[in-house]
Amino acid sequence: MKFSSKKLLAITALPILLAACSSHGDNAQQVTPVDLQHHNWELAKIDGNQIEISEHQQAPRLEVGEKMTANGLAGCNNFFGQAELEDGKFRIKQMGMTMKMCAGEAMDIEQTVSATLSEWSDINLTQDTLTLSNENHTLTYTLRDWVN
Repeated sequence: MKFSSKKLLAITALPILLAACSSHGDNAQQVTPVDLQHHNWELAKIDGNQIEISEHQQAPRLEVGEKMTANGLAGCNNFFGQAELEDGKFRIKQMGMTMKMCAGEAMDIEQTVSATLSEWSDINLTQDTLTLSNENHTLTYTLRDWVN
C-alpha cells in the first residue's frame, strides 16, 4: 500500500491536531460575553452549601445584558454594574447597590455575593450552571431564564 507525501503528512498530523483540540480542566473552553448575555442565573449554592431562602425573600440572581451590563439581587439589595471577562475570569466593575438594611441570613448572603462578584473569580459555565470561584468563596448559579 503506497501513501503519497500529503496523505502521510495528514495521517501523522491528525493525532497532534486532535490532542491540541482536546479540553483540559474546567476552564478549557473560554467563556465569551455571548455565552452569558440574556440569561437569568439564580444562586443555588455558596461554597458548596445549598442556600436557604425564607418565604419572604427572593433568591439572589444575576443577569448579564447587552454590552455586558450586569444587574441582579445580591440577597437583600439590588445591584448593577459593568461585567468583565478576562483570561477565564469574571467580575462586576464599579458595582452599585441599593441601600436597604436586612437582617440575618439575607445580609450574610449579600455580603458574600457582593464581595465575590466585585472581585476577579474563575468562571465555569455548563449548559445550566454558572460557577464563580475565587480565594474566598464559590458561588454556584443555576439557569432560570424566564419564559414569556
